[in-house]
Amino acid sequence: MADILHIARRELKMGFRNPWAYSFLALFCTFSLGLLLIHANNAVEGYTAVTGSMLSLILYLLPLMTLFLGSFSLTSEREDGSWQLLSTYPIGTLSFVLGKYTGLAAVLLTIVAFGYGLMGLLSGLLGMAFAADTYFLFLAFSAGLVLLFLTLALFIGSLSRNRWQALTISVAVWFFAVIGWPTFLIAGLGLLPYLWIKPALIVLTMLNPAELVRLFVVVKLGGGSVLGPEYYQWVEWISRPGGSLLFLGVCAAWVLLSILAVYWIWERGRSRG
Repeated sequence: MADILHIARRELKMGFRNPWAYSFLALFCTFSLGLLLIHANNAVEGYTAVTGSMLSLILYLLPLMTLFLGSFSLTSEREDGSWQLLSTYPIGTLSFVLGKYTGLAAVLLTIVAFGYGLMGLLSGLLGMAFAADTYFLFLAFSAGLVLLFLTLALFIGSLSRNRWQALTISVAVWFFAVIGWPTFLIAGLGLLPYLWIKPALIVLTMLNPAELVRLFVVVKLGGGSVLGPEYYQWVEWISRPGGSLLFLGVCAAWVLLSILAVYWIWERGRSRG
């Protein structure tokens, strides 16, 4: 535990010294003010076309920001020789991975909290405050995207040899998971027999963190009917009293399995020198 906290504190210091973090902070604050302007013109409450557009905008920015910061952090450990030095100390690989995840998550969630805090403060001062449930669902949506995509970022950083490779893979993953997902999903499901479509849809949705979090928030905002009959079971289980806990359990399993995969890659590399 002490090793995890040590690595996390080191990551926090490095994260807040990183100019990229402040660039993303400025970008996210600007983006939050844009959301505030949208809210000023069209009150954001429940699931509407405006709410859907705001969710899409968040979906475009936060995963890309997380993939860049997370993957660059791991590749820089190799490029700068920091990992070679750390691996000579009695620090377990799992402690290293968990410490990196914890520290990076703290940096990214601070950026998100600052942006939402600024937006909430200004909306309150200007007398056009968001509905509390909508505001906190947006915050949960953003935090969920950060925590899930951060595991993907660590996975990319573990497989990449340098920052350029991490940049290329990050953009490809972001494009596939966020921009091209509906097209790839429709094309892929169209090739399957009818009886396989629903099970395949469940598996594929579970594998895409962007889609997983988006579906949950859309249903919670009351927009489950726009998802179509294929998602009827999703709407049903998310709307149940224990739906939120079940969703958190799925996300926790997602994070745990991804971190174990990252640990296996780093441990394999460490044992091979």
